[in-house]
Amino acid sequence: MNRPVVWLIAANAVVFIIQNLVGGFTGAFVLHDIEQNPYTIISSMFLHGSVFHLLSNMFALFLFGLLLEHEIGTKKFLAVYFSSGIIAGVAGSFLYVSLLGASGAIFGIMGYLAAIRPRLTVWTYGVPMPMAVAAAFWLVLDAAGVFYPSDIANLSHIAGLLFGAALGLYSIRNRPKQDKQKRRYVSEEDFRKWEDVWMGREKT
Repeated sequence: MNRPVVWLIAANAVVFIIQNLVGGFTGAFVLHDIEQNPYTIISSMFLHGSVFHLLSNMFALFLFGLLLEHEIGTKKFLAVYFSSGIIAGVAGSFLYVSLLGASGAIFGIMGYLAAIRPRLTVWTYGVPMPMAVAAAFWLVLDAAGVFYPSDIANLSHIAGLLFGAALGLYSIRNRPKQDKQKRRYVSEEDFRKWEDVWMGREKT
């Protein structure tokens, strides 16, 4: 599958392997002191703290990333992904000593989807709900998490989600009428078929 989402997942997986083989690698590329190490704003997006951290992020990237790429195309998808990750990292740097992970970029994707496909049904904690409602749910969870110390960069999640949503709303307002008419949607039926295949409910 020649999709940027797949390449991003592969890159994250390779970097995680290197993290566990090369001592000091994570410390050299984790986001810290942006003024002195500006490159870490990008490199930290490919680092993860554990196997669970990696797998949960990559599953979300695969699920929501493919949907968004189908909607807006490869170039715009990559622009949303990296710009959201950068904004999330900058915002998080004001509260956290160091940051790593693709979560901020992925939340940006989810925010963008919530803006352009608010009624798309997704499963959140085993409950089906519209994409816009799911995004609001995650926003509330992370807002609450900001006030309870943990190893989760909740502020970065919030920044990524809100930035992605803002980009999505901006794209809707500035899309020419003829482009709106030609806009490609993932139908609910197609989404269900795709979900059945990748969730293992149907053999291919």
